[in-house]
Amino acid sequence: MTKIEKRDLLFPFILVTSLFFLWAFVHNLEPILIPHLKKACQLSDFQSALIDSAVYFGYFLMALPAGMVMKKFGYKKGILAGLILYAVGALLFIPAADSRMYALFLTALFIIASGCAFLETAANPYITLLGKPETATARLNLAQSFNGFGAFIAPYAGGLWILSGVEYTNEEMASFSSQDFEQYLQMEADAVKIPYLIIALTVFLVAVLIWATKMPEASEESSTRPSGIVKALRHRHLRWGVLTQFFYVGAQVCVTSFFIRFARQASDIPEKDAAFWLSMAMLGFMIGRFAGTFFMRFVSAPKLLTLYSFICMVLLLVASLANGPLAVWALMAVPFFESILFPTIFSLAIQNLKEDTPIGSSLVVMSIAGGAFFPLLMGFISDQSQIQWAYLVPAACFLVVAWYGWSGHQVVSEDNPQSSL
Repeated sequence: MTKIEKRDLLFPFILVTSLFFLWAFVHNLEPILIPHLKKACQLSDFQSALIDSAVYFGYFLMALPAGMVMKKFGYKKGILAGLILYAVGALLFIPAADSRMYALFLTALFIIASGCAFLETAANPYITLLGKPETATARLNLAQSFNGFGAFIAPYAGGLWILSGVEYTNEEMASFSSQDFEQYLQMEADAVKIPYLIIALTVFLVAVLIWATKMPEASEESSTRPSGIVKALRHRHLRWGVLTQFFYVGAQVCVTSFFIRFARQASDIPEKDAAFWLSMAMLGFMIGRFAGTFFMRFVSAPKLLTLYSFICMVLLLVASLANGPLAVWALMAVPFFESILFPTIFSLAIQNLKEDTPIGSSLVVMSIAGGAFFPLLMGFISDQSQIQWAYLVPAACFLVVAWYGWSGHQVVSEDNPQSSL
């Protein structure tokens, strides 16, 4: 270990662990923003789904550049760049709210997502540097638990501080004078200003603390064997893993993004109450991570992936076709079974890649662009019919995930690569 690494690394570990909370928190405000900005900016469901598209398109574009920045300048500077982008994007919510320009909101979300791409690219490997190598996995699991905590707390906080609870019908809004209508819309838009200002200041504070703290750096050793995208994609299980992660992330984003609208239509639940129930569903997501890890002691990862995906598909079919509390409870149960799917797909996709592992990992990360595509499809279906039927989209996505756990994950020997995508 270097002199820096021999010192007490508790405070650096706390700072890096906070990053897991920060990106989970801001991403799980998106299901709050979708119904909120739908009101404030008078959007269709398809237009409101562009919130997810802006975020996941930012991830898609910045995944590889973030990795290059880390390689050239180190993890610490990469983290600082990510935090600055995150905070600047959060501050842009203030002029976006003042102007009620939806395009400016989307720009702000894209910048936040770009910053989070840096943070996620750095935090997972960086946490392994902050202590003994033999305890690296335990440290990563502990840090990931704060990711689950951020996912749980964000919908509750957003429902409390952003959603007004005022939900006028189209007939009621038509009776407003133009001045009253403008005042109502501006009041709704202004609700995001204080929360996102607090977020920006918090992120800036974390950036200052990281800048002022001595942190260890990795000594990267490049592989002597060259790799590339085409070479990595020779692996059948990687090709299917990238495609499966595309469908899975799309499904996960779809499930939460329209939850508040779904709860109102299926069971007439007010938006603030729906935000609370979404928070409880994400608590299930956090608990599910621990439960899934325990179950993997007895059930292989591919079998659990198939079983959980099938359960998610059945629950979504119930949510799409049932009415009342049953539909809402079915949808609330989905995050518990989603909890272990992303890391399981990731680990199966990069198994036995050898020198192709780094590029394979980047390709799997980039495949989260599914979160930009499928919510748009869902929004379009909702505009043409109703939001409940739109939940057939993520149900279909889980069929792909189940197949990957059943067969697609299998590693084909390079000596006998006779399977095609």
